[in-house]
Amino acid sequence: MTEPTSNPTPTESTQSQQSAEELIATLNAHEADALPKLQAELATLQAKSADLADQFLRAKAEAENARRRAEDEISKARKFAVESFAESLLPVADSLEAGLIIKDATVEQIREGAQATLRQLVAALERNKVVAINPAAGTRFDPHQHQAISMVPAEQEANTVVTVLQKGYSIADRVLRPALVTVAAPK
Repeated sequence: MTEPTSNPTPTESTQSQQSAEELIATLNAHEADALPKLQAELATLQAKSADLADQFLRAKAEAENARRRAEDEISKARKFAVESFAESLLPVADSLEAGLIIKDATVEQIREGAQATLRQLVAALERNKVVAINPAAGTRFDPHQHQAISMVPAEQEANTVVTVLQKGYSIADRVLRPALVTVAAPK
């Protein structure tokens, strides 16, 4: 058995055609309304994109300039730090030269001149934050600031400084040279 095919009646066909045309007309009208909105939104987004790209390039250039300025400042700081240190040592050099000019100086005059020059040198070092490490006898041995040359028998507590063989120096809490010391041996 075959089912009879239903052929649309002319009225149904016309209604169907009208519905399709109305749907197409509605879609066309909607597209016509949406197109200017989408074009406006696209223009806005393109403007934002261009603005963000411009801001990015400016920020990138500013970061590069800041990096370059920082490098210049570091270079100048190093240069002027050495310059300042050298400038503070000039009076010491002048004193040494003045002492060498005196031909008939007595031993006492040479000693006084050397002591005055040493005071100038110590003051110049301290102005530049170079501080002597000179532990007193009995001070606890500190491997960060002292270098033990030998252990010697002593009446004081073990692992304490007995004598300083050579002063050490630090600059801004950083050891330039540890103090060379002898340390009390355990009993």
